[in-house]
Amino acid sequence: MNFDFSDEQKQMRDAARKFLAEKCQSKSVRTVLDGKEPYDRDLWKGLAEMGFLGVAIPEKFGGAGAGHLELCVIAEEMGRALAPVPFSSTVYLAAEALLIAGSEAQKQKWLPAIASGQATGTLALFEGKGNPSPQAIRLAASGGTLNGVKKPVPDGAIADFVVVAARTATMGRDSDISLFLVDMKAGGVEARALTNIDPTHGQAELTFTNCKAEPLGAAGDGWNILSQVLDRAAVLMAFEQVGGADRALEMGRDYALDRIAFGRPIGSFQAVKHMLADMYVSATLARSNCYYGAWALSTNASELPEAAAAARISATQAFQHCAKNNIQVHGGMGFTWEFDCHMYYRRANATALGLGSLSYWEDALIDRMRKKNAA
Repeated sequence: MNFDFSDEQKQMRDAARKFLAEKCQSKSVRTVLDGKEPYDRDLWKGLAEMGFLGVAIPEKFGGAGAGHLELCVIAEEMGRALAPVPFSSTVYLAAEALLIAGSEAQKQKWLPAIASGQATGTLALFEGKGNPSPQAIRLAASGGTLNGVKKPVPDGAIADFVVVAARTATMGRDSDISLFLVDMKAGGVEARALTNIDPTHGQAELTFTNCKAEPLGAAGDGWNILSQVLDRAAVLMAFEQVGGADRALEMGRDYALDRIAFGRPIGSFQAVKHMLADMYVSATLARSNCYYGAWALSTNASELPEAAAAARISATQAFQHCAKNNIQVHGGMGFTWEFDCHMYYRRANATALGLGSLSYWEDALIDRMRKKNAA
């Protein structure tokens, strides 16, 4: 049994790494971090031209029609480069929701626009603090209009369309939740950018006031669709996190080999060796879980819920661990703005919350394994 990516997928990874090394250097990330632009528009255009935005979108909708394994490969490289573009919100969340539940007309309208880089999308799920749950959704849908507030919404201030989770009944059931599609240019929704730890991945507050919306999927099936979207996004985001963890490890290793103290590289000191070894172990364990998740995602296996949770947990822990220890290896220099360590630390903590907290996924894994064992 082959547990690795194919030669073609590895070639795609190499192409993505080469492209991002040229087009998404540290300077590009800092331009968005320090400036007023919400994302790197030239990079977004280049990703579209390379076919990376539509790698998992079927050919009949303007995509490459490759599949989720290929998307996992691209996601890892996006994480390594800290790409300052709305890739996860558009590709992992909005596009996946359309692929799962969109009508033919909705897919024809938005999926080609995503693949070509002409449109960005996102998912409006959260309504303040807390983890995903049907009970936490209070925004109301009635008569084809939405009223309420969603925050934080990833890249909500720059999205062209939004998939919105709304309450259509008040019985406290999963079936009280439905999904709706909102064109941000149609009116009835106001976006306000929020301050967050990683400005290269924006967050927004969206206020809906009698906003016209069209159903996405069957009425009352919203939470079921959301659960599938979150599991898929968890695997894809985990690959981003593993990419970031690996790069943070490499940065720490390279600095430890170059930095001289007391006449020798600091990498020769036992404490630094142990720190780097721990980083390597956490990143490698996370990669193992991510590969399991990639298999389950690409085959639509029944194990996907457990695999997605395991990948999400291990990758979150690995990225935060490696990003933090990378700063420690760099010592005092690691805390300065001039070094890139803080950018990986920012992204590690931002991605740790994007789909629900670590504790949410830990509880989900335990619950899913318990139900599976009881079946």
